[in-house]
Amino acid sequence: MSYDRASLRRRWLHIGFGAFARAHPLFVLHQGLQADASGQWGAVVARLNSGQAELDQLQAAGGRYHVLAADAQGLHATRVDCVIDTCHPARDGDGALARIIASADLAVISLTITEKGYCSGPDGLDFTNPAIRAELEGNQPPRSAIGVIVDGLSQRRAAGLGGITLLACDNLSGNGRKLARAVRDYATTRDPDLAGWISATCRFPCSMVDRIVPAMTDDGRAKVAAHLGQEDSAAVICEPFLQWVIEDDFATDRPPLAEGGALLVQDVEPFEEMKLRMLNGAHSLLALLGGQAGLETVDACMADPVFAATLERFHLQEAIPTLPALPGIDLGDYAAQLRDRFANPALQHRTAQIASDTSQKLPQRILAPLRWHLAQRGTVPPLCALVLASWLLWLQGKGHGGADRPITDPRAEDLRNILTSLPPEADPVLAYLVHYQGFGHDLAQDTRVADALRSALHRLTSAGVRDTLQSLLSEPYP
Repeated sequence: MSYDRASLRRRWLHIGFGAFARAHPLFVLHQGLQADASGQWGAVVARLNSGQAELDQLQAAGGRYHVLAADAQGLHATRVDCVIDTCHPARDGDGALARIIASADLAVISLTITEKGYCSGPDGLDFTNPAIRAELEGNQPPRSAIGVIVDGLSQRRAAGLGGITLLACDNLSGNGRKLARAVRDYATTRDPDLAGWISATCRFPCSMVDRIVPAMTDDGRAKVAAHLGQEDSAAVICEPFLQWVIEDDFATDRPPLAEGGALLVQDVEPFEEMKLRMLNGAHSLLALLGGQAGLETVDACMADPVFAATLERFHLQEAIPTLPALPGIDLGDYAAQLRDRFANPALQHRTAQIASDTSQKLPQRILAPLRWHLAQRGTVPPLCALVLASWLLWLQGKGHGGADRPITDPRAEDLRNILTSLPPEADPVLAYLVHYQGFGHDLAQDTRVADALRSALHRLTSAGVRDTLQSLLSEPYP
């Protein structure tokens, strides 16, 4: 069933129009509109920094683009029609997004801005962030996602409009709470009364998103053009699987997300933990250890029996024990399903892409289960230790690719400078524990963690990744 695009209104704003947004939240909205378009949920998509040319091309294409699910049988295309407008501050002016947020029709803002886009630390908004500091000191107009949102909400309040729903779609535990804290902290600094209005009228549901969507490559674009018979600059290739679990807490009427395949629940946290530790944690394991072994894609890792067996052990011995039971979900079956998804050769999901922003990802994916094992069993899980040691090697410029291996990470340059300037007699593990804030005070001071990392580092540097894993698999699990 199709829907009438001309009847859609600008009720949904998505900030961060990357590949994942196209293949997941906007795709679900499109599917929902096919079932029920009575709410007239048209979407505006926005980028804050780069990507203006991409949005211009999308605008020229009438807002339409294709999502192509890839499996062993080939590509299966769906045209997404729910985008009715685009916005970029470089083209439309610094205040354009805030004006959209302050429009009477708008009811939902969704975000895929990656972990660093929330400009947050463990205690809320990071007021030392240069962009946040410049905005709050009045040295530049709001350009961060948090600043733009608060500016728009301030205008809504001044216009006498009601609150809206702000829906975080990034791989962060408690993503809605993290977004709410950042927005309220920013608003409190500007106007405490505004912060109170936001708390009273806006909703920040948590959500768990799951779909593997690799970054597009020239080869991928060529496959799209061959399949469609035309070029589509905004098209994405992804896996067929999709899951979206959303806390059922909306400020106004609900968009047709359940109709599009989303699951609305009272508590998202158990689903978040399952996905972060089993899917995302496994991805980081393959990206860092597989990348160190010279394996460029996830399916290449899964085609290696040593890496496939390593991933199974990680799931069964290190991730699943840390998770609560979920009604209707067998975690062993879920792990097997993940391994099948990772083996999909049509995706060509690059380990280097997954390894980007590792400093932001390790706390939820690797360090959270490590803390559980320390607290419940008194041991450091060996594969978690190897993942952490592998990233240390990467930061030191050692292992596959050496010092020329690029790292895309907001903390990488500082950490690499510290680790590569240590005197020969210094202990790199201690420097790593002290200077990488993800460990926190508890792990940085725990001698069990330091000893496990030294052992893992020694094994990797003396035997290499693959032989280390093979040896570990032959040992009984501690």
